[in-house]
Parts: sequence; structure tokens; C-alpha cells
Amino acid sequence: MTLLCVSTPHELRVIAQLAPISGLLTELGGRFTGAGYQIALVGGPVRDALLGRVGSTPDLDFTTDARPEAIIEVIEGLATAIWDVGIAFGTVGARIQGQECEITTYRTEHYDRDSRKPAVDFGDTLEGDLGRRDFTVNAFALRLPEMQLVDLFDGATDLENYLLRTPGRAQDSFDDDPLRIMRAARFVSQLGFRVSDDVLQAMHEQAERITIVSAERVREEFMKILMAADPRTGLELLVDTGVTDWILPELPALRLTEDEHHRHKDVYEHSMTVLEQAIELETV
Repeated sequence: MTLLCVSTPHELRVIAQLAPISGLLTELGGRFTGAGYQIALVGGPVRDALLGRVGSTPDLDFTTDARPEAIIEVIEGLATAIWDVGIAFGTVGARIQGQECEITTYRTEHYDRDSRKPAVDFGDTLEGDLGRRDFTVNAFALRLPEMQLVDLFDGATDLENYLLRTPGRAQDSFDDDPLRIMRAARFVSQLGFRVSDDVLQAMHEQAERITIVSAERVREEFMKILMAADPRTGLELLVDTGVTDWILPELPALRLTEDEHHRHKDVYEHSMTVLEQAIELETV
């Protein structure tokens, strides 16, 4: 467990990358702490800041010990718009200083064995909230308003090594939320990560569990893989671990079919090659 100090290079990098929105972070942090609550920027924005990849309009995700109704009270007058479509899951959306933000109560989340919808319970601590995250590289938090970087699972090292690990046992993580299997493949394709041995094994073991996730959510992740910089690597990971046997069996079946025009290749390999060539043409 690591709580990074203010003087660390990692923290300084995050602060520098997030400088354009420092006013928002300070104001929001002051609002919540002034009302007696904790709040932190979490997940992708912190990861991307460490990678030096923060966009001009980053998606901002925050977590807090305030319940949804209290979140709305705190941000009223600061936010120019508030929407509560995710309030049942503890999430309040808002537009603050021109940025779209999602502020979510600390929570735990899991699937019942036979359910297609996650069960959500509110949590009490930042540490517990970060522990439920999908991968260590998404389990960072930046405490506000002090801008203190929290890295409980050595995600900074994994980020430097482009390695996907889970905060806890990978088997338990994928059993709790099987959609994380698809996310692993997406991060491989989007960001060039590789999966750890235990994540790879868990993907094999939990492949069938993906069937409890709604087709819409699986399709959304699958499309993100196809639109990524390197879709082939993510697709091959899903095929090799048996995940596509349950969501798109036609894809691995192509390995058994010979290409009548290119007899030195099976249709699967030919399709992967065409996909790569199409991406190369798009990036020229």
C-alpha cells in the first residue's frame, strides 16, 4: 500500500497535467470539505495525467463519501447544470466551469450469480472504493483540495510497465463484474497494455461468465476495441481466452475455414490482416 507524498514526481506530473482545470478541482474540493465531506478525482483522468495524455476536455470522475442528495446540495450554485439519471447508482452528473463531471458516492458493486444488472451498495471509505476498481492503473485517486495522489495498489509501477493487474484476485474481480474481461481487451487495444499472468488465467476461467452481462454493454466494449489503435491484439486476447466462444463464436470459427483465394491463410488470419491494413490506411 502506497500513499504518495506531495513531493513525488508522479504527483507533480499529475498536478502539471491537470493545471488547466486546477481552479475547478480546488473549488470543488473546497466545497465538499467545507461541507464536511471527502472528495477525490479518480480513475481515467488521473491515469491519463500520469501518462501525459490528458485531453483538452477530459471526462472528470469524482468519488465522495457524500450521498447523492448531499452531492446535489453541495454543487448547487457551482454547477450550471445537474442531471440525476444515474442517481440510483450513486452518480450525479454536472457541468462545472464548462466541464462535464460525474460525482459518485463511494460504493461496492457486484453481479448476482444469475443477474445481468450490477447490485450497488454505498461504501464508507476511499480505500474501499478504490479496491473495487477494475485494474490497478484505474485505481488512482487525487484527494481534493490538497491534490494528494493516492496509489494503494502500486498502479504507478504497473502503468510504467504497461501491465494490467487487478487490485485483488483477478478471479474474484471478473466474477464480481464479468464486463471487466472485455475492458481488459479494450485497454490492450487502446493503450498498448499487456495482461498479467493471473489476469490471463482468470479470463480463461471466467469466460463463460460474460454471458450474464447485457448484450448492449458487451457490444459497447466490443465496438471500442474495434475502434482502438490496435484492435487485433485485443481481439486475439478474447479469442485465445475463449471469451468470443460465448459472445461471437463466428470469430474463432474462422480459424477452421480456409480462405479459397489465399490458401496459405485461414479466414481468421486473413480477416485480421485486412483489419490491420484498413487501420493503416486510416492513419496515413
